[in-house]
Formats: sequence, structure tokens, C-alpha cells
Amino acid sequence: MGGLRRVLPAGPSRGVRGSERKQQIFGGGRWRVVRTGTPLEGSVGCGSSCEQLVGGAVQRSIESSRPQAPRFPSEVKVRRTRVGVHFFDVATGLNVLLDEVSVDPQDWDQAPRQVSVALTNSCDLACPYCYAPKLKARLDATRVVGWMRELDDNGCLSVGFGGGEPTLFPGFPSLCSGVASQTGLAVTFTTHGHRLTAGLCDELRGSVQFVRVSMDGVGATYERLRGRPFAILLERLANVRRIAPFGINFVVNSETIDDLDDAVELAVKVGASEFLLLPEQPTVQRAGIDEATSTRLREWVRDNDPALRLTVSTAGADGLPVCVPLTGELPSEAYAHVDAQGVLKWSSYGSEGVTLDDDGLMAALHKLRERGGMA
Repeated sequence: MGGLRRVLPAGPSRGVRGSERKQQIFGGGRWRVVRTGTPLEGSVGCGSSCEQLVGGAVQRSIESSRPQAPRFPSEVKVRRTRVGVHFFDVATGLNVLLDEVSVDPQDWDQAPRQVSVALTNSCDLACPYCYAPKLKARLDATRVVGWMRELDDNGCLSVGFGGGEPTLFPGFPSLCSGVASQTGLAVTFTTHGHRLTAGLCDELRGSVQFVRVSMDGVGATYERLRGRPFAILLERLANVRRIAPFGINFVVNSETIDDLDDAVELAVKVGASEFLLLPEQPTVQRAGIDEATSTRLREWVRDNDPALRLTVSTAGADGLPVCVPLTGELPSEAYAHVDAQGVLKWSSYGSEGVTLDDDGLMAALHKLRERGGMA
């Protein structure tokens, strides 16, 4: 999957535009763009509100746009980019962008802001619209941790594990723990949820910052499409809160759109903090979301203001009123994907990529950028 965009709430008074302060959502985290025209108390274009947002970590005297590591608590990552200096609180998901701080191109962090990793192609469901490869493949945990250390050293902020079904990956809790202990990356994963027993959730707690649970439809719709009891999913959703904040992923197509209202209502009820719309993408077997359903989705977004964050996949965002916090960021600086065969791509939907070898992930990323195909 590609990146995410936050959907603007309905109603003319709720949107923010131009140079106004924005508090926005991107990939499960909150955003604030801090304008630096009126710095306070000697801070580097960052008033007291900015200091409060990152737990008081921003020092009042920073000699350059490259902050010194000892000045920040370990859970706050700093990313230097063409669009400014980006602070990310791993623990809370809060993003703060100082977008008027100019960073020398030689100092730009080279890793994508976020990376997804398909740990395995194995899955114990058979959803008809699934785009994941069916070829048997699985990554090596030691190599994955090594790649994550590379990404962390080069300015990446978060990794999202998926598949297939990531909880089928042998030693999945140990892998998450290893990444959490050896890097400063935020760790998230996407799951169908049915393997999230209380025991597994307890093992994952402390190593994962956010969980995404797939729920395409409710009740009979869900059971017909996913082939599992909906009541069991609800039990697992009660468990997932033992790990971390979580969101609901919802594939939108002609079979699920009638359940959208009920799904959002249920997501709020069970304590989800985000609802991710995934307009169905075309596969070899299916054409993807049809135009009539796309129109209904746009109308639904226009007419509704849910009581939780509403986001949409970049691949399905056309025609929707979305916020893009990092407006100058290139796609190749935002996101990349590693599939279960160890191939680095710009998107999980992509067919072309670079095979990761002993030279590591950053070397493969350099090769991928040299090939072009994405700015």
C-alpha cells in the first residue's frame, strides 16, 4: 500500500487552508505545521505551543537547523528535509513541522519518511479483493532488523509491518521487540485481527505504537467477504487495546459501502482512533472500485463528520478533500515498500523494484531512485 492522507471534515468551518495553523492527520499521527514568522522567547521560529507539543523538548537556542541529539528525548525523532525540520513523537504519533526552516540539501535525511514491510505472503484468509502476492515467500527476521537500523540511521520515522498476515510470521513479537529496542522507529502493523489473543497482545505491548485492523463491512457482509465470524473479530478488538491505540481499515467497494455508517459507528464504540478508507484497487481478478461507488464515497465524505480521524489511502484519494501536510515532499521521500521476497518498491501495488542484497537497504534505495519512475 502507498501512503495515507487525512480526509478533511465536512463543513466549511472545519477546513484549514493556506498559511493557517494546521492540526492534521497523516498515517495515524497528528500534525501541526508551525509557522515561524513570530518566534517567541528566542526559540528558532517555534513558539511555546511548539515546545508544548513535543513535551518541552525543543531548546530555546538552536544554532542551526540540525538539532543535536542530546537535546531531545529518545522518543522524539528529528528529520531534516527539503520542506523543513520535522519532529516526530514516537510515543504519541504527534508530528511537528517547522516549514520555514531551510535545511541545506547536503543535510537532508535520505531514507523515506515511512516504510512498509510485507513480512510474509502467508494468510489464513482468502479475501476476494486482496492485492497481496500469493507466491510463497517470507523474510528473515535478522535481515529485517538490520534494514530497520539502516532506515533509522538515515531519518526514517516509522515502519509498518504487513503481509499476508504479519502475525503468522514466526517470532513476530520478538521481531517487533527487536526493532523497538534497537531503533527509534515507531512500529505499527496491519492485521485481520483474528490471531490477536490476549496472550499475543501482551507480548506485543511496549513494542508497537499503533495497530490497524481490517474490517470490511459489518455482520453478514464481513462474514461473507472474510469468511470468519464477526463476533470473534469483536472479541479480538477488545484485546487489541492492550497493545496500543488502533484504527480500522475498511476496503470500500460496491459490497461494503452500504455498511460504512455502521462500521464507523462501531469503530467509535470499540475505541478506535482512526478510520482508514481503502477504495478497492484493481487486481488481475477484479476491476477495483467502480465509478458509481466512488461517487457514493465522495458524497458520504462530504456529508459526514465522524467522531474519529478519517483517512484515505493515497492510491484511492482522487476526488476527496484531503490534507497534505508536507506539500513539497517528493513521493520517493515519503514512502517505500519491501515485499516478502525482499524487493524494495515505491508501493506495494508496484511490480518493479530492486532486490535487497548484502549491500543493504539504503544501497537498494539509491538504485531504485537512479532508475526513476517516481520523483
